Amino acid sequence: MIRTLLVLGVTLASTLPARADLTHKIMSSISLQVGGAVTSAERIGSSFSISGSGVDTTDGTTANTISAGTITSGVYAPGTIAATQDTPGEAFSLARATHRAMLSQRQPVTTGTVPNFGSIVSTASGTAGDLAGTIASDGTMTITAGGANTLAIGQLTSELTIK
Repeated sequence: MIRTLLVLGVTLASTLPARADLTHKIMSSISLQVGGAVTSAERIGSSFSISGSGVDTTDGTTANTISAGTITSGVYAPGTIAATQDTPGEAFSLARATHRAMLSQRQPVTTGTVPNFGSIVSTASGTAGDLAGTIASDGTMTITAGGANTLAIGQLTSELTIK
């Protein structure tokens, strides 16, 4: 009798369904982008420096002077500067550096042209062309490249959680 109950208990236990939390998530996406035209420009200003030892400077009128120069259309011109040695035959040094700014831009920048700026980045607008993307029910992705300045990204994520 005990043996019968034991066999019956094992048989019933093996036929009961197993209980487990099982979660399966499938996520897919395709992103298609066509970029717009963009131009970024930076105007660089003027700078002027002069340094030395063992020399005297003049702007042509006043000794030991550096010309104030002039500014025309936003561009600095330092003027004439002459240097003479303090003691002839002795050591001396003289350094002069000028960086002239670009003229002011008075018209809008056109993509693809190079206006008078020191730093410019220009990107033409995108063309969709054949840009396309599909995801089939089995997760197969098909992405077709577009024209210039386009972006296509496909993603498929499968997540299986067993608790």
